[in-house]
Amino acid sequence: MKRTARDVEESNRSLNRRTMMLGGAMAAMVAVLGVRMRYLQVDQADEFKLLAEENRISIRLIPPDRGLIRDRNGKLIADNEQNYRVVITREAAGDADLVLRRLASIIPMTPEELERIIEEVNALRAFVPVTVAERLSWEDFSKVALNAPALPGVTPEVGLSRQYLLDTDFAHVVGYVGPVSDKDLEALAKPDPLLSIPKFQIGKIGVEKWMEDTLRGQAGTKRIEVNSAGRVMRELERQEGEAGLDIRLTIDAEVQNFAMARLGEESAAVVVMDVTNGDIICCASAPSFDPNLFVRGISHADYNILMEDDHRPLANKTVSGAYPPGSTFKMVTALAALEAGVITPETRVRCPGYIEYGDRRFHCWKRGGHGTVSLQRSLSESCDVFYYDIAQKVGIDKIAEMGRKLGLGQRFDIPMSAVTDGIMPNKQWKLERHKEDWRIGDTINASIGQGYVLTSPLQLAVMTARIASGRAIAPRLVRMINDKDLPVPDAAALDIPAEYLAGVRQGMHEVINGEQGTAKSSRIVDPTMVMAGKTGTSQVRNISASERESGVIGNDQLPWNRRDHALFVGYAPYDNPRYAVAVVVEHGGGGSTAAAPIGRDVILRAMSDGLPSLDAYPASQRGRIESMLNELPLRDPVTGITPVKTET
Repeated sequence: MKRTARDVEESNRSLNRRTMMLGGAMAAMVAVLGVRMRYLQVDQADEFKLLAEENRISIRLIPPDRGLIRDRNGKLIADNEQNYRVVITREAAGDADLVLRRLASIIPMTPEELERIIEEVNALRAFVPVTVAERLSWEDFSKVALNAPALPGVTPEVGLSRQYLLDTDFAHVVGYVGPVSDKDLEALAKPDPLLSIPKFQIGKIGVEKWMEDTLRGQAGTKRIEVNSAGRVMRELERQEGEAGLDIRLTIDAEVQNFAMARLGEESAAVVVMDVTNGDIICCASAPSFDPNLFVRGISHADYNILMEDDHRPLANKTVSGAYPPGSTFKMVTALAALEAGVITPETRVRCPGYIEYGDRRFHCWKRGGHGTVSLQRSLSESCDVFYYDIAQKVGIDKIAEMGRKLGLGQRFDIPMSAVTDGIMPNKQWKLERHKEDWRIGDTINASIGQGYVLTSPLQLAVMTARIASGRAIAPRLVRMINDKDLPVPDAAALDIPAEYLAGVRQGMHEVINGEQGTAKSSRIVDPTMVMAGKTGTSQVRNISASERESGVIGNDQLPWNRRDHALFVGYAPYDNPRYAVAVVVEHGGGGSTAAAPIGRDVILRAMSDGLPSLDAYPASQRGRIESMLNELPLRDPVTGITPVKTET
């Protein structure tokens, strides 16, 4: 049907309206998009630029250099050595198995290690670098670098790793570092981000652990460009961190080495303290172990050897060992009785060889007794009955109070692991611990350092230093941080009358220098170095009445682990005290034969510039002492190397 002119005109008007409406809608949409684009590109430009930058840039932490540890004279104990290592990235290697097998022909690698590394490389994402070998020699490291074209994906790197230069001498004091564990992280309220770095190492025991925050330092950062898969493309910026602070201990490395050598194969401990300021000059626990094994990853075989050794090389006997102090405790009982007024320095007690209480007989070590003894003689000849008698009069609570005043039964705040409180018992302690009342027999046993009383060698050294100085000396292990001296706390005077301390000191002098003294064979004849001390022997087994009747079995006839512990405490010089020493030899037998000679030699070494002078020893002993000193496996004072002794 033919359209009329009117219809055509009407149709054109309708089309124009639709076109205008559609065009207007499109124009409005373009305007909205333009406004939105302006908002995104101009108003929100900074925010979206930041988001894009964060997606492209990754911030990584750079581990700082760990602080060094030195002895009191600056000798290096814990260092950071260069660690030559090799890593492989599977993505860049192509055939990683083939590359690793080529690498195994260049550097030392057992078939088992090779298979383990191949499994590890294939198990991780292709762009994650895997450490193949660490602590390579320079020769092996150079071989890898020279063969780089044939080893795609393999990268030789240089890092830092902890090294203990004086290894066994300081293992128990300094400790060692190891990789961060889940247990380590759980113990921290706010873990340092550094601890999230794979295989990052922190202190595990000893000074390394307890001064971790000082030694660790502050992390650096680097900005790296990564792709969408998280693969590193390039490093954009680096800001180095702050190295950890260096620490200087109070210990003298040469005295420490002498003590360790002198202890030899004994299961024993020696502590030497400066009685003027509390500095620990020597803190030796034997046998020891090589802490470098733990840094590098100790094998199961090596660890089992340490764990199965009955001399307990992993235990720090100086601070964690808790032993009955035996007769070294008698000064505590004597001072408690003097202070309580139940005896005077002139008091005499008759010793028939035992006392009886109820139906029990408490024996003196000397079967026939000592006769009538004074305070000084009771110390010099170590009469037990004297202390049985006065302890009943003074009571355990006053004895315990004196023990704590002298440093027993308390934990000292030093940066070492497993520092024991020991036990300084009283009536309340037994009631709380054992739900039993204290008995007179408990007091009698405690009076000579047996029964419930337990002390560490460190506590015995503190006790001796306090008796020698008359002041409340406290031990300290750290002398300087970053070459800045740490303040020495003032030690208050002990609340013990001077005449009582003088009486006990005189008795300790006679122990070593008297004709009947129990340690007279360990005297020092140099008048400028005269020593005072006290021997002790603590039982580790009960002696039955029948055995006493037939004769007590000698220590040399018993298995090692059933022999008595041997103890000795002393200080020198007698007239002007400078050093205090405490020695414990586990299952060593008698204190006078096993512990006192060690104590004398070590305190002489502390007072000397080098090996003790033979003139300090009695003339009759000098030949034997000279041979002993010459045979000690001491480190070279310059190189730190222990020479190997050869038989001639």
